[in-house]
Amino acid sequence: MALIALAADKGSPGVTTAAVALAAVWPRRVLLAETDPAGGDLVYRSAAAHGGPLNPNTGMLSIAATARRGLVPDQLWDHVQPLSGGLEVLVGLGNAEQAAGLAGLWPTLGRAFAQLADSPHAPADVIADCGRISGDTPAVEMFSQAALVLLISRTEPEAIARVRDRAAALSAKLHGGTRGAASLGMPLIGVILLADPSDSAKLVHQVNDMLVAAQTGARVVGTLADDPAGADQLAGRKRGRLDKSLLIRSARKVTADLYQQFGAAWTGPTAGAGR
Repeated sequence: MALIALAADKGSPGVTTAAVALAAVWPRRVLLAETDPAGGDLVYRSAAAHGGPLNPNTGMLSIAATARRGLVPDQLWDHVQPLSGGLEVLVGLGNAEQAAGLAGLWPTLGRAFAQLADSPHAPADVIADCGRISGDTPAVEMFSQAALVLLISRTEPEAIARVRDRAAALSAKLHGGTRGAASLGMPLIGVILLADPSDSAKLVHQVNDMLVAAQTGARVVGTLADDPAGADQLAGRKRGRLDKSLLIRSARKVTADLYQQFGAAWTGPTAGAGR
């Protein structure tokens, strides 16, 4: 199984950009799911494969009725739209009010996402963009089904303090308490820093020390380049060689590192089905 849930705390935007960047270079077939209860962004910033706009009614909104009758993982594909470039996306809700239609269904969605990798027909990993989370955010109900929960953080002192506290809170919720570096719980809670590449190595060391000292059970698993130009290219707002951008180059390193560390646990029917 490979459900990778991405989220951030208050003051650390960039989850959608990080999710799209990682999905764009993921080494196996992947479904990008916009599961932010506050609403998705891709319908506003990305074009569909046919060149027109994405349909806001096909995705998380349409899957609610299906999920209430029980959700088989392969049914997810009935609600997916391809982006220009080929990335397969489950478009998010239009606004926070629509999240009421998914009340009680988040664990069902989490199980379907996690089991999609084992589908005999159309297996794929799932990268879920959960947006900004707090203690009562319903998307957290999917996290127990995830292989990884990745917290996206900028590197200002207040952002790092918040990701430390959020990691500790998630560890208590998912693992039953705080943990040291030698006692990591499952799902693993990782941190991805949005950083200037020239400072990343030093920052990783500092933030890891902080996470260990606070017994969060989390660790830094990689850095994505803080690359506004690359983010604009990824969102279609700017032309350029996206594959040469610092953002995509750093995303390739993060995905390679993740697979080196955890890929054996994800091996299954999807092995070898790269993008």
